[in-house]
Amino acid sequence: MIILGEDSQRTSGQDAQSMNITAGKAVAEAVRTTLGPKGMDKMLVDSGGQVVVTNDGVTILKEMDIDHPAANMIVEVSETQETEVGDGTTTAVIIAGELLDQAEDLLESDVHATTIAQGYRQAAEKAKEVLESNAIEVTEDDRETLTKIAATAMTGKGAESAKDLLAELVVDAVLAVQDDDGIDTDNVSVEKVVGGSINNSELVEGVIVDKTRVDENMPYAVEDANVAILDDALEVRETEIDAEVNVTDPDQLQQFLDQEEKQLKEMVDKLVDVGADAVFVGDGIDDMAQHYLAKQGILAVRRAKSSDLKRLARATGGRVVSNLDDIEEDDLGFAGSVAQKDVGGDERIFVEDVEDAKSVTLILRGGTEHVVDELERAIEDSLGVVRTTLEDGKVLPGGGAPETELSLVLREFADSVGGREQLAIEAFAEALDIIPRTLAENAGLDPIDSLVDLRSRHDGGEFPAGLDAYTGDIIDMEAEGVVEPLRVKTQAIESATEAAVMILRIDDVIAAGDLSGGQTGGDDDEGGAPGGMGGMGGMGGMGGMGGAM
Repeated sequence: MIILGEDSQRTSGQDAQSMNITAGKAVAEAVRTTLGPKGMDKMLVDSGGQVVVTNDGVTILKEMDIDHPAANMIVEVSETQETEVGDGTTTAVIIAGELLDQAEDLLESDVHATTIAQGYRQAAEKAKEVLESNAIEVTEDDRETLTKIAATAMTGKGAESAKDLLAELVVDAVLAVQDDDGIDTDNVSVEKVVGGSINNSELVEGVIVDKTRVDENMPYAVEDANVAILDDALEVRETEIDAEVNVTDPDQLQQFLDQEEKQLKEMVDKLVDVGADAVFVGDGIDDMAQHYLAKQGILAVRRAKSSDLKRLARATGGRVVSNLDDIEEDDLGFAGSVAQKDVGGDERIFVEDVEDAKSVTLILRGGTEHVVDELERAIEDSLGVVRTTLEDGKVLPGGGAPETELSLVLREFADSVGGREQLAIEAFAEALDIIPRTLAENAGLDPIDSLVDLRSRHDGGEFPAGLDAYTGDIIDMEAEGVVEPLRVKTQAIESATEAAVMILRIDDVIAAGDLSGGQTGGDDDEGGAPGGMGGMGGMGGMGGMGGAM
């Protein structure tokens, strides 16, 4: 009996598992060469000709036009990692791909998918225990470690040439916006400026608004300014209902105009009365109101973004007022300087010299737009890891040290577990070796020699021993200052395991149309499976990227 539609396609059993595993592995392979300090970059060109050159795993996977549903599940792993921690996206995806690769061998040896899933979950739990027991405690007073963490997150990205300076700026920024509610890195605004070198980047303790004064007669700068922040318009208020007024006399028209002018003057007088020296408005400012504001020597900005208004309120200690009639002196913020300055050929408003700035701005400079864009991605990763470290207070050495240790511990753990699950735990241990192996490969080193040396040192009880990608030596990563937050590793293992288990448990794929995006792979089930992968084969542009990988 045929119960599916004519265009539907069904792939069952081993064919379905094989198709999904292949898709997941293809995604992992796409980003694998970007891992580590010597990882390569990818150039991604979209249909509109826009070019992105990046080393960032989540950016690569977002920019790639991936159609395959199983492949998209691996992409979600990187997005979760980015949201939760900010770094380690490539690591998470590579581990997920390798877990699928190891599972494929077990499936061929007739180990059931649910048994593999059970073993993987046990291994992941054990791995998290081991990592937590070996984590190094860090406090917010340990500025040196925080700076090293920020620098590690930038390693291998475009920011490497100035990573010491940028790491300092990142730590300053995160510590500045920290408050009783925690750390929200949205309060660190990043302004990109094309021109100058990366070393010219700086941190402004305050807010930069990408706007200019609304009137040329307004002052360029106001010192010791009381700042009014309005999520309102300085315009004549319109009536709630549609109304029509017939004017029969020119004097009546003049009365209307005079009344409008009077309303606008009253609005400005209200701001003068409360003592405002600078006004940021979320909506429009009438021409007449601009004139009156300029006469009073008030610097005004219109159509400021709501996010800028919130940042201004945090930085200056003011409040966002939604109705001008309700404004009071207590609602005003304070800034030592509100000035219009030139940055890279663009005029912007700087609100600086604020007391205990809880909102800050990083100005990133670079020679080209692509450099600045990649710099921004590196900074976002750094902000995320410093925030995570301050929240959790625990870090781990990098350079493949945690993965090597886990691989050894999990092999021992597998011997204590009965049944076929022990095969899955051994496979999990084998899969974790992919990280130090990939670091070695990307650095042009012999992966087998590197792994043997690493295991030998870890067998001797040296947990921080990791691979120096520049020299090929096995060194103490903690002493070298190559450290990253504990949550980067635990989240990567957790997300990768969950995604791999979900994909392994699928034994039937029923598609409403052809997965290959129009190319039929055949009428029967077996023909359909390769056809399904066909759509992913290019992964909407991955095929074109082959030369770059």
